[in-house]
Amino acid sequence: MNFDTLSEKRQAQLIAFDRLLTVMDELREQCPWDKKQTIESLRHLTIEETYELSDAIIEGDMKEIKKEIGDIMLHLVFYSKIASETNTFDIADVLNGLCEKLIHRHPHIYGDVKVENEAQVKQNWEALKLKEGNKSVLEGVPKSLPALVKAMRIQEKARGAGFDWEEKQQVWEKVEEEMNEFKAEFNVVDNAAINVEKAEAEFGDLLFSLVNYARFININVETALERTNKKFIKRFQHLESRAKEQGKTLQDMTLAEMDVYWEEAKSL
Repeated sequence: MNFDTLSEKRQAQLIAFDRLLTVMDELREQCPWDKKQTIESLRHLTIEETYELSDAIIEGDMKEIKKEIGDIMLHLVFYSKIASETNTFDIADVLNGLCEKLIHRHPHIYGDVKVENEAQVKQNWEALKLKEGNKSVLEGVPKSLPALVKAMRIQEKARGAGFDWEEKQQVWEKVEEEMNEFKAEFNVVDNAAINVEKAEAEFGDLLFSLVNYARFININVETALERTNKKFIKRFQHLESRAKEQGKTLQDMTLAEMDVYWEEAKSL
C-alpha cells in the first residue's frame, strides 16, 4: 500500500470537509435565508433530499447520487451549526459520538468478540443496544417510516434478536395461509358489502407476510415496488402519448383500444 498516496487522499478529504464547514459558517452569518432556518424548518427539506437520493440510487445514476449525498451532507452540517449556536453540540460532538458508538458496537473489530457471519454481527448489535438502555429491539424503528419500509425494518430487527422462521418454505406457507384467509373472508365473486375495517386488517396481515418472504429471499420490498411504480408510469405515459397522437384522450378510448398501446409499451 502506498501510504503517501493514502495520506494525501485523507488530507484532501479533510480540506474539503473544512471548506464545507467554512462555507456553512459564512452562509449562516450572511445569507438571509440561511440565517432564518431552524432545526424544525429544515426537517421537511431533509426528508425531501433523502427521497431524492433514494430515487438516484434506484436509477443507478452515480452522478446524481454524488449530488444528493452532498445535499444531505449540507443538512447534517447545518443542523450541527444551528445546535452549536446554543452550545448544545457541534459537528465534532456528532462525529465523535458516532465513532464511539461504532467502536462500541463492533467488539469483533475493536475487542475480543468472535463472530462467524453477518447474522451474529446483527445479533450482537441489537444486544448491545439493549444494554445501552433500549427497552425493546424495535425501538430503533422510526415511527414515521412509511408502512412498507417499517414492516421490513421490524422484521429485520426481530431477526437480529433471533426471532425468525427457520426455512423459507415456512414463510411461504404463512403467505398462502394469509391469502386463503383473505380470500375466504372477502370472496371476489361475492358482491355483498364487506367490513372494511376487518378487510384492512386481513390485507395488512397478507402484506406483512409477503414482506417477510421477500426479506427471506433477499428482495428489498421498497425497491421492488418502486421499480414497478416507475415501470407503470413509463407505460402509462406511453399510452397517453399514443392516444394524443391519435387525437384522443384516454376517456375517449375503450379498454381494448388502450390495451393495444399498453402491450406496445411493454415491448419497448
